[in-house]
Amino acid sequence: MAQANEAYRERRFAQAEIICKQILARAATHATCLNLLGVVYQTSGRHRPAIKLFAKAIAVDDLDAGFHYNIACSYQALGEHAPAAVHFKNAITLGMGGKKHIEEFVMENVVVRQCVARIADQDPVVGGAMPFGAGDIAAVATDMFLRCALQLTTLHGVMLELFLTKLRAALLRLAGTNAFNAVQVDDSVTDLLSALAQQCFINEYVFAQTDAETEQANRLRGLLTEKLSRGDVVSPLLLAAVAAYFPLHSLASAKSLLPLPWPECAGDLVRMQVREPLEEAEDRAAIPALTPIDDDVSVAVMRQYDENPYPRWTINPFIVRAADRKRQPRPVGDDAAVGEDVLIAGCGTGQHPFSNAQYSPQSRILAVDISRASLAYARRKTREAGLHNIEYAQADILKLGTIGRTFDRIEAVGVLHHLADPSAGWRVLLSLLAPHGTMRVGLYSATARHAVVEARALIAERGYRATTEDIRALRQTIIRGQSTNTLLKIADFYSTSGCRDLLFNIMEHRFTIPEIAAFLNQHGLSFHGFELDPAIVERFQQRYPDGNALTNLDYWHEFETANPDTFWHMYLFTVSRNEPTSA
Repeated sequence: MAQANEAYRERRFAQAEIICKQILARAATHATCLNLLGVVYQTSGRHRPAIKLFAKAIAVDDLDAGFHYNIACSYQALGEHAPAAVHFKNAITLGMGGKKHIEEFVMENVVVRQCVARIADQDPVVGGAMPFGAGDIAAVATDMFLRCALQLTTLHGVMLELFLTKLRAALLRLAGTNAFNAVQVDDSVTDLLSALAQQCFINEYVFAQTDAETEQANRLRGLLTEKLSRGDVVSPLLLAAVAAYFPLHSLASAKSLLPLPWPECAGDLVRMQVREPLEEAEDRAAIPALTPIDDDVSVAVMRQYDENPYPRWTINPFIVRAADRKRQPRPVGDDAAVGEDVLIAGCGTGQHPFSNAQYSPQSRILAVDISRASLAYARRKTREAGLHNIEYAQADILKLGTIGRTFDRIEAVGVLHHLADPSAGWRVLLSLLAPHGTMRVGLYSATARHAVVEARALIAERGYRATTEDIRALRQTIIRGQSTNTLLKIADFYSTSGCRDLLFNIMEHRFTIPEIAAFLNQHGLSFHGFELDPAIVERFQQRYPDGNALTNLDYWHEFETANPDTFWHMYLFTVSRNEPTSA
């Protein structure tokens, strides 16, 4: 295989083919070799035999995102869009693997790359000249990978966002021309706008828009409302154009969209923007409350996450991690032991308990959060997956001590630092921990959050509010370079709920490692180590070769001081109660 890969990299394709066939003569189900030979065939335009080889590789290992991506490329080259979409979606769902991000695969489209280059040559403002024409739109519309990515996950990156923002504006004008002048529009363009509308819903309409766009979008929303009230036929293009600027479930007549016979892409749009939100809204009243929510800070935090449930995740985290298991070990504490009772405090929209429940179907999980909107999202995702070992409830962590239960494992990742008194909340959770239990904690680092602190100062200085309009305005200020650009590398920057959680949170505390160490010492807790990228851990061990260094908080404080971005996401670690010493 090493020889075959080397031959391929050096573009000696005939030699790579010969070696691959020699390997397969001895090991017919060697998945990596099947895939490489498929790529060799693909390179020379032999897509049909390439598809057969990729299919065999997938039959051996269906969790490899690369296999699915490669077979989808060949299907797309042959114009077979339905199977191409299936496998592109599988590839994206599996995390795409390797060192390349989804956005890099999107940028492999020559037309997208050319349009982005034109944008880069302009002043990067929303209202600038359009970087593409009708031919560019038609070419982009045939890109199945882009359409699938838009439907499935939030796309990141400033230049890609600017491209999508201008693309949306161009498609809005096209939809307006079609609606009022009956101009013919190709189905692939309608499907592209439907996919883009799904992206806008996923990122909660974070893209900036001009006043002219807002006016045009309002006109089309009015037209859509009129058509629905009269029972007129609604074109998928009109539906998608409105959905790219307003969530469809906000329409007074939204329910009337559900029974209409939509084509597949528009049907997916209606499901995402109407059926699922209405289901969540109906479910909120059924969510049990374990504690009252009456503390002023708790009420304010609850209101924030009711307005913007966070995160709006779409891809099953268990599948992604299952694919990752072949590449790297899971972090400590990622799996629940068989049959243990688990409390997930501050579960948000359920991504965390969802993953835990799939890893350990025998565990009994109580997942609590202060926001009913977030919990309704979590419950819907859990029902869709057929999981039965998660109990969801609304609760204020500061009052959880009254529920009369103990847990073998408690996870409080990203929640304590949003409490009025994080130490008090931590103590409440410790009171619920079984004697031999473990607790997994996530806290913001005062050292690593410097860019956030700068942005929050800018917000205070200019009086930005936590509204969608002001979040858009702040983001444009940052994008144009009037503030720190470190934030542009953070995924949360690219959605409204993420940006609000990141920069506009009602309550945020930041910690230092000495403060964490003091709390652990005060409460008799043992520190079991941080969860970090293996490359960072390797650097740390090179500097501190002591066998016990990984659990030495003094060493970690020194390391973070020298490397301020080490815990840019947060401190993530596991603790347990100290073992009693014998007399």
